Amino acid sequence: MFFVVKVTSGQERIAANMLQNKISKTDLPIYAIVVIEGMRGYIIVEAEDELTCRQFITREHNVKGMLGKALSDEEINKLIQVKTFAQDIEKGDMVEFTSGPFKGYKAKVLKVDDLKSDITVQLTDAPVPIPITTKMNTAKVIQKAEKGE
Repeated sequence: MFFVVKVTSGQERIAANMLQNKISKTDLPIYAIVVIEGMRGYIIVEAEDELTCRQFITREHNVKGMLGKALSDEEINKLIQVKTFAQDIEKGDMVEFTSGPFKGYKAKVLKVDDLKSDITVQLTDAPVPIPITTKMNTAKVIQKAEKGE
């Protein structure tokens, strides 16, 4: 069963690492600890049951508590599902920002860094062409690059 554990916002990885170290020192049936990117203030713990999870997280630094209901398989699949729509972005594509400070602006992709999930773009409406590097998931492709560009 998967449980949502509330932790100090911004300290998700630290709390998960501390709990991970605690697994080897205890005989509680804890199976996994998951940090989900973009889910600030929460981590997911897979445990045999609610009582086991509560015992496991008690008196840990940066751990604030636990939501009382276990996640359904459908809910956990939605959370851990890999979003691949941003991976379609290629050099030369026209994109529109869907979030962040440039929301609504259009830009041309100059460079794609798949390892970091970053794109470097140049805003089309800007009076001065300045390259901007941002995350792929903040933009969507509105026009694919023509072959040979």
